[in-house]
Amino acid sequence: MSSAEQSAPHSNSNVTSILSLCSKVTLDGTNYNDWIRNIKMALRFEHKEYVLETELVEIDHDNATPEEITQYAKHTDDATKVACIMIATMNPELQRIYEDYWPYEMHKELAEKFRKQERIERREVVKAFTNAKPRDGESICNHVQRMQGYVERLRKLEMPVHEDLAVDIVLNSLPSSYDQFTLAYHLNNSQATLAELHRMLRTAEDGMKGKSIPAANQAVLAIAGGKGKKRKGPPKQNWREKVHVGSSSSGSKPKTSGIPHNANPKEAECFYCKERGHWKRICPTYLQDLKDGKVKPISAGPKRKQGGGAR
Repeated sequence: MSSAEQSAPHSNSNVTSILSLCSKVTLDGTNYNDWIRNIKMALRFEHKEYVLETELVEIDHDNATPEEITQYAKHTDDATKVACIMIATMNPELQRIYEDYWPYEMHKELAEKFRKQERIERREVVKAFTNAKPRDGESICNHVQRMQGYVERLRKLEMPVHEDLAVDIVLNSLPSSYDQFTLAYHLNNSQATLAELHRMLRTAEDGMKGKSIPAANQAVLAIAGGKGKKRKGPPKQNWREKVHVGSSSSGSKPKTSGIPHNANPKEAECFYCKERGHWKRICPTYLQDLKDGKVKPISAGPKRKQGGGAR
């Protein structure tokens, strides 16, 4: 068996493996970057990538050197195989257009054609991404998923969006009902990825469904995770809600009475002499001791601060 016959099976095996690798991505007009990247990786492995960048120029066989003839023959053979692989990994419409092209011309024309389309598409995607707002009645999670789709599409168009910029654009697109969420996010100095922001907004949205006032609280909890949250104590009691009766001479806090302000004095109990039938302020014993200087009168000002004056 000659050396050419021995090398034929090996060559056919290489072509089959390259074709198998390249066929994982079929060019359909929307995925040029993925397709050409796959083609280049396969050709680089087989040392045939040069046919994409080097034009195949005809030579004058009568005047060419043996070395030039050998190089031309190899270039022609490699270009033919690569052209077949490139055509085989296109959709039928593109196959009909490029079936008679050499790899160099094919690569040059496809790059110019699809890169122009990509520039237009990038401009449209950027415009849609930066101006996006939730549609009427749309779930905020669906809105964020659509925004994530724009980011992914820009990445495939070789225009990756920085994660922080993507998060800021999404936050800016939220409706006014999520202002508390956005404020809490910035106050907590959150550094979330787009996926993490999506989870936060899902939690906030779940808490806001069917509720208006608790929505802001749910947004804050979704970001802070409950940390730093202060528990509100019972509301301060208004001193007018209850009538404070009397005060001991030792300055202790006045006690509240269950007797309403307009209660009958005959039913009251004096806090000075402990007898029923009158209040302290009209107690004969108290008034006499006050006159004799045995007790000091209590000013109205301090009594007001403690919850009311003595009666």
